[in-house]
Amino acid sequence: MATKKQAPARATTKPQKITTFLMFNKGTEEAVKLYVSVFKDAKVLSMGDMGQGPDGTRLVNATFEIAGQRFIAMDGGPHFSFAQGMSLFVSCETQEEVDHFWENLSKGGEKSRCGWLTDKFGVSWQIVPSALGEMLGDPKSGNSGKVMEAMLQMDKLDIKKLEQAYAKK
Repeated sequence: MATKKQAPARATTKPQKITTFLMFNKGTEEAVKLYVSVFKDAKVLSMGDMGQGPDGTRLVNATFEIAGQRFIAMDGGPHFSFAQGMSLFVSCETQEEVDHFWENLSKGGEKSRCGWLTDKFGVSWQIVPSALGEMLGDPKSGNSGKVMEAMLQMDKLDIKKLEQAYAKK
């Protein structure tokens, strides 16, 4: 009696429900390489060549992952740009982490107030110590306003200065 062949087992991992899609004017490959180099838990999943654009430049599409979060990126041409109304929020545990992301992501871009920066590709980032949310969300201390005042004076966020504001009596 002949036995039936079984179909190969399929991966049961559910795809990410919502994926951030970054449409760059140009520079997708360079941006993805930067992001993957800055985040230690990042990797390129695919990088594809889509041919040449009207100006003769190579067009690229890519899928990459940072901390298990999948992103898709593509060169879209000059009619695509980013706005600060959408940003990528990086939660940091230490000042060393804040410094690392702040310096590496802002190279060639623009540093702004309260932990915000725009990288050289136009993507907005917020580099924020996780302790900030805890301090701002603590109604019992009565110092949330002092922490907010301190933060509003900073570009790159300084955990020690935020903690000093939080501890003020």
